[in-house]
This record gives sequence, structure tokens and C-alpha cells, in this order.
Amino acid sequence: MFVPCGRGGGPASLDFEGFTLLVPAVSVGNVGQLAIDLVISTLDMTKVGYFYTDCLVPMVGNNPYATAEENSTELSINAEVYSLPSRKLVVLQIRSPFIKNKSRPFSQALLSWVQTSKCARVILLSSSHAYQRDDEQLLGTPLRYLLTPALEKSVEGLMQGLKWKEMERVAAYPGINDTEKVLHIPGGGITKLLFTECCSKGIQMAVLLKFCSEGDNIPDAFVLVNYLNEWLQLIKSEVSTSSNSTTTSSQWKIPSSWSLLFGSGLPPALF
Repeated sequence: MFVPCGRGGGPASLDFEGFTLLVPAVSVGNVGQLAIDLVISTLDMTKVGYFYTDCLVPMVGNNPYATAEENSTELSINAEVYSLPSRKLVVLQIRSPFIKNKSRPFSQALLSWVQTSKCARVILLSSSHAYQRDDEQLLGTPLRYLLTPALEKSVEGLMQGLKWKEMERVAAYPGINDTEKVLHIPGGGITKLLFTECCSKGIQMAVLLKFCSEGDNIPDAFVLVNYLNEWLQLIKSEVSTSSNSTTTSSQWKIPSSWSLLFGSGLPPALF
């Protein structure tokens, strides 16, 4: 359930009719969430509410996008909504993993909100295990996209113009029956579930994902957000993602919370 800021915590809604909703999948390397961080920080998006749910591990922390001491003590929770009306853009940032067996209820709640808030389309930023690619997926760019039938009609030509590569379907039973193809996104969290639900409900949705491995996934986040930027043109950038480049655009603003991405280091008292 979406709860706007400053409304006493009661149920209410904001008008997001015609907006594009960006959502991260809690997937391998947390690449989608890191990419969303860059979008919120760079565009200086305003927090407009919270997505109240019992499907995520509870958490609370300081403002991850603090720019001064005055706003550093603002609290953030596990699922928050940010908006930029001038660009008709709304973002749901997810900061904690799903509770066991709660992925489907969360997906249903999210898509119900998408429909009631009248968002025009959803873009899911995701990732998938690089080591589980098949032979075809090892070639060329590590970036892929998926479109639901409802969205495919309007943007398929654009994707072809950008020379993007659609996520391949793989054999359901390799070596036994190679003709039956299925969508397989290992490490993608709720990506496949959300995509198939959007297909069945007629919701306009695109999935943008990157094959990656666990580790320092900051370069992967820059590649993914530049991939998104090729389509939405959120900022001016000359970075090409088609060449598997991890070059980052200096125009993306790194949030202050990233300084503690790998912890605060070893306490000097240990030595």
C-alpha cells in the first residue's frame, strides 16, 4: 500500500497518471537498486511517500541521499517512493530483501498500486548470474531487455533502433527437448514473476537487466543506468553501453551513502 509523506500515515494516493515507474529487482549484486540510487541522487528526486508492506525485511536508517548535516538525520525505511513530476517519473526504491514466500504477495500489491495510480508503464531494473549464461548469451553485450505485449507495440521499433538485444529464451530441457523454450533469469529475484504477471494483466512493462557476478557491483550499476539513459534520456551522456564499457559518466551523482557501501573499515583499536 502506498502511503504519502505527511498525511498522518493513513491510506491515500498521489496522481501518477501517465508517469513512468522505475522499480529495482532485488537481484544478484543489487545492481538494480544501485542504479536506482544514481537516478534518485542525480535528478534530486523528492520523496513523496512509502510503500507499506509486510513482505520485506523491516529496516530503518539515515537519509542515503544526504547532502548536508541538516538532512543527514532524516530516516529512511525499506521501500520508499520518489517523484519528479517535470519528467513524469516516479521511482520505488527497495532497500531490503524479501521475507521467505512473500515475493508473490509483494508482486500482487505492487501491480495493484500500478493499476490504481494509473502509471503509464513500469521499467524494472534487474540483473542475472553471469556464470549461468548459455552459449548464445556469452556473445556480445551483457545487457538484455524484455517487453510485455502491451508495451511492445509502442517501443519495439525504438529498441531495434538502439540495437538492443532481447533476453533469449533457453531450452526447457537441454539435451532432451531443445525446441521448447522458456524464460530463465537465474539470480533475478522477482524479475520473471513480475514480468509474467504484467504480461497476463496487460500492463506495459520493460525489464532492463545486466549479467553480472557478486562483488563490487558499482561499475555494473553505471552500465545499467547508462543503458536506461539511452532510452529515457534522463541526462546528457556520451557513454556507450553497447561495447560492454564500464566507463561511467561524470554526470551521474553518487549518493553519500555509497561511501559506506563496504562498511566503515577496521577500527584502529584492533591494532
